[in-house]
Amino acid sequence: MALTHTASAPLSPLDIASHGPVIPVIVIDRVEDALPLARALLAGGVKVLEVTLRTAAGLPAIEAIARHLPEAVVGVGTVLNADDARRASAAGARFAVSPGYTPQVGRACKDLGLPLLPG
Repeated sequence: MALTHTASAPLSPLDIASHGPVIPVIVIDRVEDALPLARALLAGGVKVLEVTLRTAAGLPAIEAIARHLPEAVVGVGTVLNADDARRASAAGARFAVSPGYTPQVGRACKDLGLPLLPG
């Protein structure tokens, strides 16, 4: 299946899962590592990338990948609250992963058109 979605056309959770057997959980400590790592994963056939918010570099890494590698489906992980979802969506995340489901996160993602994959 070709990646034909744009930031204005949200993906469904099934669309996200259909692009490969794995979604790597990426923890970025240095923003300058984001693009080389994302390029290597894309070259290896991994198109869906989950960048966590576990470090301060997470949001800038999402923004860099979304801006420079539009063929990647970059998402945000470790979404703990509505503000995390809003900031990640603004940075270019195309889906969100949370460690569990809360109505607050679910509602925020729905309002943003940001598919949520609760863990």
